[in-house]
Amino acid sequence: MTTEIMNMQQLDNVAGGRYAETADDSRFLNSLNGSTDRYGDERILYGNHDGEIVRGWAKVGVQAIIHSGGFFNGGAPNKYFINGKQVTQEEARYHAMRVTGHYMNRNDWKW
Repeated sequence: MTTEIMNMQQLDNVAGGRYAETADDSRFLNSLNGSTDRYGDERILYGNHDGEIVRGWAKVGVQAIIHSGGFFNGGAPNKYFINGKQVTQEEARYHAMRVTGHYMNRNDWKW
């Protein structure tokens, strides 16, 4: 029997499934208006920051359902809603930038 160590991309498919997406949410919201701390993939994977990120999205009029999981739960994609209509993560970001008047490109928040 061989033991293989999984990389972060492989873990994304097995353990929780959406921690990288949620980490991006924290980075975006932190740069946008400081409504969340700035978390990397591993802190999201091994911590519980979903509520903070949900509250950050709510401040800009986006209802978010976050499924970052933890090591052995989660797996469903995060969902974003504006006025009851489901939107993509990109649409939620654009909406948040319009609400705050703070427009950024990916390089402004993904560092």
